[in-house]
Amino acid sequence: MKCKSVIGLILCVIVIAGLIYTAAFGFTLQSPFSGNEYKFPSVLDENDGIKKGLDLVGGSIISFEANVASPSAEDMDAAEQVLRNRLDSQGYFDAVVTRQGSSVIRVEIPNIDDPEAAVQLLKADAVLKFTDADGNVIMEGGTDVEKAVNAYGQLNDSGEQGYYVQLTLTGEGQKKFADATAVAASQTDGKNIIKIMLDDTEISSPRVSEKIDSRTCIITGNFTEQSAKILADQIQSGQLPFSLKESELRSVGPSLGDKALATSLKAAMIGIIIVLIFMLIVYTLPGLVADLALLLYIALVALIMAGYFMPGNFTATLTLPGIAGIILSIGMAVDANVIIFERIKEELRMGKTIKSAVASGYKRATTAIVDANITTIIAAIVLWKFGTGPIQGFALTLGIGVVVSMITAVFITRLLLNILTGLNVKNPALYGVKKEAEKND
Repeated sequence: MKCKSVIGLILCVIVIAGLIYTAAFGFTLQSPFSGNEYKFPSVLDENDGIKKGLDLVGGSIISFEANVASPSAEDMDAAEQVLRNRLDSQGYFDAVVTRQGSSVIRVEIPNIDDPEAAVQLLKADAVLKFTDADGNVIMEGGTDVEKAVNAYGQLNDSGEQGYYVQLTLTGEGQKKFADATAVAASQTDGKNIIKIMLDDTEISSPRVSEKIDSRTCIITGNFTEQSAKILADQIQSGQLPFSLKESELRSVGPSLGDKALATSLKAAMIGIIIVLIFMLIVYTLPGLVADLALLLYIALVALIMAGYFMPGNFTATLTLPGIAGIILSIGMAVDANVIIFERIKEELRMGKTIKSAVASGYKRATTAIVDANITTIIAAIVLWKFGTGPIQGFALTLGIGVVVSMITAVFITRLLLNILTGLNVKNPALYGVKKEAEKND
């Protein structure tokens, strides 16, 4: 039993140390079989670590106004979603899209290199049309195109290579395209063409020599890799329900944010060190366990914020209010441990064994801890749902922090304490009871 506890303690310490090291420094593994490298970046990595918000690194604020009178709420929702999709397709996952009033959509893009290019990408109507030589519309992207991707390969029968956009048509779109190409192939006098138009601008006009009955077709037009990707993303994300006009474009400098970030991190570090010392002095052995769990908690929150353990392209954006949310959740994590350890001390004063006191203390404290954390999680959800920008940043980090703190307080510290009891560490003085007794004397 003692041997198992020793092994368990060593494994726990190794896992905690590994997670802390990964969060702080990151590492790279190379597969001995395939030779591929697998990078696990530090949470502080500029490119792959935690994304920083507009208030920390600067960026651009762009406001778009609907170019129609009194747009409906449904159309505004659709436009907001299209902008979100376009930002995601270009890797701006940390951008914030919010509504202002009934006709303005505000976009905040941190750390952006080319705001003008972003403006053109976002406000493009992306109305894709296929027309015949006389300008008659054959197909429309919104109803007849199912998917659009950029690719590199052969462009024509002569073997020319280049970038292009490949479209996958719907069943109805395939039928329309087949009928249109059959008609075009029979035309003379240079009318055997199908024009591909985006926002009334001709992209290409390939000649048709025979009927094409296929679910896929390609768009060519001297594309670069980037321009082909942008076009494919615009088509894929859908067209706007109305055109947008740019009403504001301004840059935000990071100088204040850099200073605030350094100050906030310094304050957080000082506070964490004080808490670690306090827990160790007051609760001795359980305090040491709480310190290990707290360090694990900080590492887990940082890794989750950087996208570790999360599905898809999840990334959280760190803002100054978000830092406040993390610090607040650290306090709640310590508070949960204090409640548990005080319960354990009460059980020990009643004469119970260490093992029995730990089990009873957790049983009596867990309900109160879970109830308190659930109410905080509900508040975080409400703030996330109805808040905007920095408020959402605070809500997200608070929610993540509370969930992780509940896990570390209820499960990790309990696991470590059970391992210590398995090592026959049974002196009540190591659990703070002796100090309490001396104080009463």
